[in-house]
Amino acid sequence: MYRNKLLQSKSYRNAVISSLKATLFEKSMETEEHAERLKEMSLKIAKGLGLSAKQMDELELLAVLHDIGKVAIKESILLKPGPLTEKEWEEMKKHPEIGCRIAQNTPELAFIAEYILCHHERWDGRGYPSGLKGEEIPLLSRILAVADAFDAMTNDRPYRKAMSREEALAELERNAGTQFDPEVVSAFIESCCYSDENFQK
Repeated sequence: MYRNKLLQSKSYRNAVISSLKATLFEKSMETEEHAERLKEMSLKIAKGLGLSAKQMDELELLAVLHDIGKVAIKESILLKPGPLTEKEWEEMKKHPEIGCRIAQNTPELAFIAEYILCHHERWDGRGYPSGLKGEEIPLLSRILAVADAFDAMTNDRPYRKAMSREEALAELERNAGTQFDPEVVSAFIESCCYSDENFQK
């Protein structure tokens, strides 16, 4: 698949993407391991929902590069060990729009620009940057949101310790229908968590 080659070949296209990834991983808390976990979780959800091969190729790339807009956010904000101030939070919330612009201006990534823009939207319309609601949010962005939240909750961050796997699953279930697409949460629980040893803490 053309898009699959974006991740695996040693072509010029892959060099562009590898450079963006390296910049992101160097500057922020994002790591290669985090990206790999997101990719695996997202693809398992996608299989559970019966997505096409094309959608799964797009989702794989989105999982790796969804936070690319963070390359333009100050490191003092990205790596802050405590809660962000209101001003810092407003700065942080710009990263989906920045990432969208980066993708739009990179021909090899233009097809995931909208998904990057929407990955912090919420099912109830209280997300950002556009306040999209329900199925107005692209499905691939909704899938990524669930996988990303689970991974964030089950891994240590500078400002808090990791939750247990069970606590994180309960939190996803509590927020299904508000923060998250309930169908995606169900697919995550059925398709990912109980069958994959990578999710064992």
